[in-house]
Amino acid sequence: MACLGDDTWFALSQMRSASLTLQENSENFGPDNSAMGEYRLEKVFPVYAVGVSEPDPNLIVSVDNTASTVGDPIWDAVKLDAKLEAEKEPILSSFLYASILTHDCLERALSFVLSNRLQNPTLLATQLMDIFSDVIMHNRCIQCSIRLDLQACKDRDPSCLSYCSALLYLKGYHSLQTHRVAHALWKQGRKVLALALQSRVSEVFGVDIHPAAQIGEGILLDHATGIVIGETAVIGNRVSLMQGVTLGGTGKETGDRHPKIGQGALIGASATILGNIKIGEGAMVGAGSLVMKDVPPHSMVTGIPAKVIGYVDDQDPSLTMKHDASKEFFKQVAISCNEARSNGAVASERDDGAT
Repeated sequence: MACLGDDTWFALSQMRSASLTLQENSENFGPDNSAMGEYRLEKVFPVYAVGVSEPDPNLIVSVDNTASTVGDPIWDAVKLDAKLEAEKEPILSSFLYASILTHDCLERALSFVLSNRLQNPTLLATQLMDIFSDVIMHNRCIQCSIRLDLQACKDRDPSCLSYCSALLYLKGYHSLQTHRVAHALWKQGRKVLALALQSRVSEVFGVDIHPAAQIGEGILLDHATGIVIGETAVIGNRVSLMQGVTLGGTGKETGDRHPKIGQGALIGASATILGNIKIGEGAMVGAGSLVMKDVPPHSMVTGIPAKVIGYVDDQDPSLTMKHDASKEFFKQVAISCNEARSNGAVASERDDGAT
């Protein structure tokens, strides 16, 4: 699983201004100022979604010092959203307090939310809370990933109202974070428990991700229903997957047998990608496609079987979430269909004449 280690840096100028803006204005936000709060919260965290490849050495801060230096803007945003929502909907105030406002950090709030969503008579909420908290609080990689994924939901899903709503209600986010914990348990050798979490996620959310699958950061599972990700699948950073996507094998073979998805790729709804193949960086797979061969970077493929129909202008189509093809593509499809029909009619006439 991709990880931001101790030497990873954030852009201090963006993070500092975000934190200071929230600290200065959080106490003044109320029903009359919600529009101002919403505007600011939507704009202040681009560093989480895109990452910083070459930070300015004069304007950087270590992750180790982030909490003490500039705070945690994602967590601040979640709490502020929760306070505003509690004012708007008093009937939810107790729920919002128990789920978010009573906790001291995003990690513990997420652990509470996941444990209550996944509890059953076998896996009690208190037991799950201990499991999630223990893993997340001691895993720097997961701590960073849960923030990157939350920002991905807010940036790329137009139906996502707030950071708070993503944390509380989006099952794609819940499925992914539970997988991160299950993956950590799998690597620790606690495979039975990891598989139990996988089973519960499949039952509750309709998402089946094998605990051994490796998934990067800044991932969006949009809608998420019906997503299946196999044991040896690898997904790079900043990838977006729509509902019904399958990253599967081609039979009963063992070993490395599942797809590898390059960073920035966009996988359309109900796309099926089978075998140990590579989907290149920044590629886009059209909805309903069947992919069984490597896909070049920054290309657009669609069809059964999938074929390259063009190339993507965006560096990371997963960030723009533009699924539609160009008008030129549809013209080419129409011309190809007409030519195929004409050739088929000619062939049929020849066959009739021969008989």
